[in-house]
Amino acid sequence: MTHCPAASSRPRFDIAEIVRGHGVELEQHCPLSALSKRVLGAVAACRTGRLSGYLDVCRSCGHTHAVYHSCRNRHCPKCQSLAQQRWIETRSSRLLPTRHFHVVFTLPAPLRSLCRHAPTAMYTALFDAATSTLVDLATSKWKATIGITAVLHTWTRDLRLHPHVHMLVTAGGLALNHSRWVHRRTFLFLREMMSTVFRGKMLEHVKHLYHQGTFAKLDLFQDPEAFDRLVASLRKIRWVVHAKRPFRRPEHVLRYLGRYTHRVAISNSRLLDVTPSHVTWRTRKQQTATVSPVEFLRRFVQHILPDGFHKIRHYGLYASAQKAKWKAAKALLQPTTTLPTEAAAEPVKEKETPPDWVEQLRRLTGRDVRLCTHCGGIIDSLPLARAPPSPT
Repeated sequence: MTHCPAASSRPRFDIAEIVRGHGVELEQHCPLSALSKRVLGAVAACRTGRLSGYLDVCRSCGHTHAVYHSCRNRHCPKCQSLAQQRWIETRSSRLLPTRHFHVVFTLPAPLRSLCRHAPTAMYTALFDAATSTLVDLATSKWKATIGITAVLHTWTRDLRLHPHVHMLVTAGGLALNHSRWVHRRTFLFLREMMSTVFRGKMLEHVKHLYHQGTFAKLDLFQDPEAFDRLVASLRKIRWVVHAKRPFRRPEHVLRYLGRYTHRVAISNSRLLDVTPSHVTWRTRKQQTATVSPVEFLRRFVQHILPDGFHKIRHYGLYASAQKAKWKAAKALLQPTTTLPTEAAAEPVKEKETPPDWVEQLRRLTGRDVRLCTHCGGIIDSLPLARAPPSPT
């Protein structure tokens, strides 16, 4: 848990309130896994007395304010800002000084039921098929190794299941013989080519999972010919692969990707109205969606990822096992100049200590939580006891 006060301007509505008010009703309408129950419990308890916290007391004016711990669950909409900032600061040193493309690989609708049944296997297959599509094309077309950072999302703006992978891909790659950097300035690969290769690779993964028995308990395949019909239908449709023009400046890349890495299915700021009978939230282009609170929670829990599943992954030059290639690529993109003798003799600077959460929050929001919001005086934080558990 983290001692993490909420931002000064809070959204009007809170998903945690919906969970506390309708979580029991949700469980009566549809079975929940132990993981889903645990996540909903964490979201409901986040920044409440159930997780204990501190009582901030100002030395100057005596103002007091209770600050409760955050749950730090990766599905909680209130716990991602600091985690996102830490990730950006960590990855900034690994970013190559070149343009990057934003590419999105999307699974077609007929495969969504398989994702519900076997999320770990299907999402892993999605990562593998999408990344190997780009890696293989770069190897065969450019004779180069590219760098990829990939992030899994599973939702649409109205919270329906829609698995897709966002990827930041280097605009070019390191030649296989490490002699030069192969530049790509305008486009990555033809969309039709990426779509066709991706479809073939993903279907191979799905067939492998089927023959392994991964979908044996799925009612959809009780008919022995149902799987072959599904594969045949998927070969006839166009698989969506979207590629945007490359970013001109490398420093924009992580800031852009940071919007995706720690995003959850929906944030509190998108909630427009919450009542005992309905929940309304903002979707896209000033449009809205309205459902019952139970349906809202049902859509929310289908985006809970399996325990231990990594939604952010790095491949090629950005993989941790490829540091030698990464160093070679960086040297080609940003050649070092010969230093004067005096400069070479200068002592090496010690690595800066990463900022703590207080400093990170100050950089993020401009607020110093060590100072009183009323008079600017110094705050003393006194520990609070944990509240008793809620009755079942």
